[in-house]
Amino acid sequence: MNHMKKLIDKLREERTLTSEEFAHLLSHYDDEALAYINQQAREVATVHFGQGVYIRGLIEISNYCRNNCNYCGIRKDNWRADRYRLSKEMIWDCCEHGYKLGFRSFVLQGGEDPKRSDNDMEEIIAEIRRRYPECAITLSIGEKPAKAYERYFMKGADRYLLRHETFNRGHYYCLHPYEMSNERRIKCLQELKRIGFQTGTGIMVGTPHQRVEFLIEDIRFIENFQPEMIGIGPFIPHQRTPFCDEKAGSVELTLLLLSIFRLMHPKALIPSTTALASLAPDGRIRGILAGANVVMPNLSPIIVRNKYNLYDQKVAFGAEAAEGLALLEKQLTAVGYHIDYSRGDYNN
Repeated sequence: MNHMKKLIDKLREERTLTSEEFAHLLSHYDDEALAYINQQAREVATVHFGQGVYIRGLIEISNYCRNNCNYCGIRKDNWRADRYRLSKEMIWDCCEHGYKLGFRSFVLQGGEDPKRSDNDMEEIIAEIRRRYPECAITLSIGEKPAKAYERYFMKGADRYLLRHETFNRGHYYCLHPYEMSNERRIKCLQELKRIGFQTGTGIMVGTPHQRVEFLIEDIRFIENFQPEMIGIGPFIPHQRTPFCDEKAGSVELTLLLLSIFRLMHPKALIPSTTALASLAPDGRIRGILAGANVVMPNLSPIIVRNKYNLYDQKVAFGAEAAEGLALLEKQLTAVGYHIDYSRGDYNN
């Protein structure tokens, strides 16, 4: 443990390690080392954010997708998916409901829907901005041409989430069809940052064929890219995908990486994800205690929440739902935290 403690202390002090040191940390951690790095990351998060946890209202706008990613339940070839697409009016109604509940940040997430035009998205964004000028608008709708990103930004979107999933090119093609490209994904992220978005990227932990050296490549990419937001969650299989029989990612390794990213990026906005909460009943709180400072309760209409199935057994009710803020507050209070209802912008 002494050697691991020294590595973790070095990471907190210098915000980086050698690749060999990262490999040792990722391969040889135990419960004691995990508890220690979670504590260190929690202390760093507290320095920058206090005991507040930002909330974002998640609106899942469509489960149509043109892509066929091997891990995703809304992939194009899942013909048994119960498809839906929220109208503009439904999206605006979700924002109105969230605003009344106290949300000042909305996340519009969806598959790469071929029927949702850029003009529609611009109108949706512009109307949210008109109605709620003080609120933050985040998009998570996949790869688009740079011109579309620019138009979204001009209409009032503030943030964009686009997880790169894995930086290793060979591993990328294990997870995605060949018509997709990790080079294009990285270029999209670079364009988003150039335009001026608060930009988020991140990875899935425990995807099939993932190796420690691939995780180190991800750590290095994020270290160099310096995103404002880092999304990290465990892989969870979906029964109607090519990865249906693969095992889920490790909660513990996810928490370790979450803490690594907090120590490397003290001011980053890092969510405790729904995937963590879906894999472990206390997953969301454990994420907060590992250095996360954002949660995204579900604001989508109740009738569609079970249809946005990226993976099996996804939770979208209780403390994971917008209507469950009282329960979320109770859970956070029990571990010394509280909901922060502000926009929760990245503060450089």
